[in-house]
Amino acid sequence: MRASDYVGHAWANLWKKKLRTVLTTGGVVIGVGSLICMFAFGQGIQRNIKDRFNELELFNYINVTPRSGGGPRSARLRRHARPQPAGDPNESVAVLDDDLLEELTQIEGVEAAYPEMRFPAQIRLGSREQFTLVQVVTSKACGSALVQLRAGRAYASDDANEVMVSDSLLRRLNVTQPEDAVGREIEIRTVVLDFSLQSLARMAFGRGDQRLPVSNRVYSFTIAGVLERMGFGGPLPIRSDAFVPPGAAAGMRKLVLTGVSDLFQLPEETAGYSAVTVKVASTRQVMSVKASLEERGLRTFALMDQLEEMQKGFIIMDMFLLAIGMIGIAVASLGIVNTMVMSILERYREIGVMKAVGATDGDVQRIFLFESGMIGLLGGVFGLALAWAVSFVINQVVNGFAAREGVPFIQYFSFPWWLCLSGIGFSILVSLLAGIYPTRRAARVDPVVALRHD
Repeated sequence: MRASDYVGHAWANLWKKKLRTVLTTGGVVIGVGSLICMFAFGQGIQRNIKDRFNELELFNYINVTPRSGGGPRSARLRRHARPQPAGDPNESVAVLDDDLLEELTQIEGVEAAYPEMRFPAQIRLGSREQFTLVQVVTSKACGSALVQLRAGRAYASDDANEVMVSDSLLRRLNVTQPEDAVGREIEIRTVVLDFSLQSLARMAFGRGDQRLPVSNRVYSFTIAGVLERMGFGGPLPIRSDAFVPPGAAAGMRKLVLTGVSDLFQLPEETAGYSAVTVKVASTRQVMSVKASLEERGLRTFALMDQLEEMQKGFIIMDMFLLAIGMIGIAVASLGIVNTMVMSILERYREIGVMKAVGATDGDVQRIFLFESGMIGLLGGVFGLALAWAVSFVINQVVNGFAAREGVPFIQYFSFPWWLCLSGIGFSILVSLLAGIYPTRRAARVDPVVALRHD
């Protein structure tokens, strides 16, 4: 018999028992559909995360910090980082200053290098005040994909007397519309160490006043733009509520606190940045740039390093979803076994006739395997359609609620071509495996006994 004959014969036999075929196929549809739907949800999560990271170019950033030094000279040595033997506690610590930033931008593949420096300040807008951290960010960094403007623009240059603030800070300052804040004057009150004779005398001989010798400085800026406060850190440290350009920050007296040890540094030792973010032109160059930075004695961190761990997490999630989906597949396979066994019992005499006219055991097996495979094919195709329909409804309902909160439309499910084909193929495979026992039972039927069967 040809393959087309087996297909035609299998379809005719299934069609004779329409209700039983529909119910058995329905079980496969539900099992396969739920499995595909869960996998599609997992793929949707992975795609949304990776697309978001790629949209913000997060994989293109490397966070750079100086290596910790254990020697007594490490806090006082001032030199650029150079290749040095690992593990020597007396080696110097790299100082992340403007000269080193310029050197880093000369590395092949480096598009830009952004310094990180934050300092505490009191922000005053009108009659309202709020305490926050002010961050020094270059104008080029403010033009990157990581900074999402709500209103206005980035400051014009690194020397502009302008500031950018987050929408969350404006809300705390009782400004509800970001557009209303653009162009307004804002005051930044910084904290500085005050070593004047009067301050030191008050600290030494004052009664009940043992505070640090500090005073305040007030600086006026113009709000250039309003941006969204990032919900996560990311390689580019956009974690503050106010941002000033480096040129303006250089003219401000301020106390930069990156750690408790900063309080005990001498004035000439406080230069430099706590960290630097390096933007790489292409993700393909991230690892080579990272190696170049580490050769200079710098500590690096890149999300590209965590990509492998993220992929392991995705695999674990997929396996968990597979385990849940296999419950429905197991139930559906039992239905296939039951249907095929009933079909063999009903066609016992027919099997005997086929063997009497020359059909081999292999012919009988293939006939029933094609029937179980046909059930799997129908279950896979309609299961895929069911999964797509369910995902469409869930997407519409969830995004409908999210739209009321101003959240953009998100596709929570993803159906790559390999998932669709794998779902149908897996359905056929499970059906064939479920049909092995019934078909072997049919092949062992004795034609003499079968012909006597009523």
